[in-house]
Amino acid sequence: MHRWALLWTLILLLKEAQSWGFRNGIFHNSIWLEQAAGVYHRESRKGRYQLTYKEAKAVCKYEGGTLATYDQLEAARQIGFHVCAAGWFDRGRVGYPIVKAGTNCGFGRVGIVDYGYRLNKSEKWDVYCYNPNSKECGGILTEQQKIIQSPGFPEEYQDELICYWHIRVRLGQRIRLHFLELDVEEDTSCLADYLEVYDSYDDVSGFAGRFCGDNLPDDIISTGNVMTLKFLSDASVTAGGFQLQYVAFDPSAGPQNHTHSFPAVPLH
Repeated sequence: MHRWALLWTLILLLKEAQSWGFRNGIFHNSIWLEQAAGVYHRESRKGRYQLTYKEAKAVCKYEGGTLATYDQLEAARQIGFHVCAAGWFDRGRVGYPIVKAGTNCGFGRVGIVDYGYRLNKSEKWDVYCYNPNSKECGGILTEQQKIIQSPGFPEEYQDELICYWHIRVRLGQRIRLHFLELDVEEDTSCLADYLEVYDSYDDVSGFAGRFCGDNLPDDIISTGNVMTLKFLSDASVTAGGFQLQYVAFDPSAGPQNHTHSFPAVPLH
């Protein structure tokens, strides 16, 4: 009896191992794919690294979610979730997911950079939440093309939003962003409400532009197969929001009717 139980366990483990890998050129785990998209990063409205453990749990709970577990964070990382910012996750642990090694973060390696369980819960970090069904905005996008829009579009978006969309398409492809609508509170330097675009896995490098107002930007073409969008609104004055479309394409064929591309080097 013990032998059959062990054999059955080995079969299940083999099936689980086989489910990890590339599908349509994108590395992910088929079992976790849908759930992993519910993992997302949040920072305090005051800026980066301003949340105690208690406050971090409240941020996730406010949107109907919970603190992400280590396994959920790793599953999301496997399909391209890469954020260069340490945050709380389940049971008072702190860390962040790295997909691509770099000098800016991750200490030159990939995986979960794990700071371990923190004894001092008053330490201040960001947070990683899990909510696969009703998170406020953002997510991990691996489709070949998709419409992205601000929460509630075309009605006014809410105050105090922080949304991240991490786009990851097939290795060797590039991404074209085409703006369809833009109606975001306008000020001289786009310091109140804004949409930022990064030619990168995160919002640390590859800055491509910050947008507000109602003038539609030119199309933006990535230099690789990943891109990050960040939308932020402050505590006053809202507008209709934005709607854009991204399309993955083969660089040898080239995108149709694009008008703008940006360099791989950071601009800030």
